[in-house]
Amino acid sequence: MNIKEALEIATQTLKENNIENYKLKIKLLLSSILNKPKEYIMIHEEGKLDETLEKEFFSKVDRLKNNEPIQYIINSQEFMGLNFFVDKNVLIPQPDTEILVQEVIEISKKFDMKKINILDLCTGSGAIIISLAKEIDNCSFYASDISKEALNIAKKNAKNNNVNISFLESNLFENFSNEEKFDIITSNPPYIKRDCIETLSEEVKMEPIIALDGGIDGLNFYRKIIKESKNYLKDEGFLCLEIGYDQRKEVQNLFEENGYINVYSKKDLGQNDRIVVGKYKKE
Repeated sequence: MNIKEALEIATQTLKENNIENYKLKIKLLLSSILNKPKEYIMIHEEGKLDETLEKEFFSKVDRLKNNEPIQYIINSQEFMGLNFFVDKNVLIPQPDTEILVQEVIEISKKFDMKKINILDLCTGSGAIIISLAKEIDNCSFYASDISKEALNIAKKNAKNNNVNISFLESNLFENFSNEEKFDIITSNPPYIKRDCIETLSEEVKMEPIIALDGGIDGLNFYRKIIKESKNYLKDEGFLCLEIGYDQRKEVQNLFEENGYINVYSKKDLGQNDRIVVGKYKKE
């Protein structure tokens, strides 16, 4: 079977199963299997697939047919111009989260080249903290997650992207020392309302529930992080959180109720509220 024939069969299979963006996903899948750019596939449509590659391709097409995210199948997702290994143990990094990273980079400039510490809670694949480590100098980077499997992936991504980060397995601040203080704490915590999880797309529901479920009202992790961060932030340190598109008001209120000052939010490229930031000022 040649490449063109394989693509035609895969296209028909995914189309019949109502898989979104099936043409792009098929090309990404085959280019990953062949270890060639997508352009190669277009130019070499008459090229033959040997039996082993053909079997692998259609096996993975079946996974696509069953709504498994393409990122888990090819174990790859781009974020902030970097490549990250991902699998079913971590949330797939999304472009909207780049707004959080870009804002933290801007905030880091306020410290006037003073050496600072940045912590990323619920780090997952490590996309946020690794992207920050590639962009910010004179800084020590820390990340934690409750999932040992997620931390192993984050460590792999840190190594692959050649950055030095200290990782800790911890349920939020549970395993941190009270003496540890940070200039910036950032997080993209679980924030989906529990009764909304069943309404998510079939692909998203394949992502780890531990990284999605934010409790009954979606605010469980915000309450804990915003309250407890005050014990781990330096004076005039910053807390920077990603939020769901409809959570700005509630999360900003939590910041203000806990004594944070200069609280503000920013929108993503789709003009949805995406992050909330506050400064901690000791009384």
